[in-house]
Amino acid sequence: MKTLITPIKFSRRVLPLIVTLLCMMLFPLIAAADTASDIKALIIDTANETKANMKDTEGGIAAGGALMFWSSGGLMQNVAAGGKPSEYEVFSLTPKHIEVVTLVEGQAAVAMYYSEGSMHEKGGKPVDHYMTRITEVYVNEDGNWNMTAAHYSPIAAGSGTKATAVQ
Repeated sequence: MKTLITPIKFSRRVLPLIVTLLCMMLFPLIAAADTASDIKALIIDTANETKANMKDTEGGIAAGGALMFWSSGGLMQNVAAGGKPSEYEVFSLTPKHIEVVTLVEGQAAVAMYYSEGSMHEKGGKPVDHYMTRITEVYVNEDGNWNMTAAHYSPIAAGSGTKATAVQ
C-alpha cells in the first residue's frame, strides 16, 4: 500500500495552516493591546505637548463635540470641535495610573486615570494643587482618536478647575 502523503510533506503543508490559524486566534488579543496602547500614548503625549507649548493641542474633540462634566463641579458642558485651544501661564499636569477599556477594537475606548500638578490658564485663576480623577471616552474618526465624553472630578485633598462654562 502506497502512502499518498509522506510525514515530511504533510508537516510542510500543515505548518503554514497551523501558523495562520494561531495568528487568527491571537489577533484579537494583539489588536486589543493596540487600542489601549494608542489611547495611553495619546494621553501622555497630549500632556507633554501642552507642558512644552503652554497651550492645549489642536483638535482632539469628536466631530459632533464632546459632553463634559468639569472638575469645577459645574453643569454638563457641550464642547464643540475646533474650538480655540487654551493657553497657560503654568501647566505641570501629569497623567497617572492610566487604564483603558477597549469597547470596540480600533473604534471606541474609555480611559480612566488621575491627573496631578498645577495649572494657570491665561486670564483665569491659578490652580496650585490640581488633583483629579478622569474618565474620557474616545472614538476613532478617520484614523484619529477624539474625545466624545469626559468626566473630571477632584480628589478630596485636591482642586479642580475654576471654569464653569464654555467661553
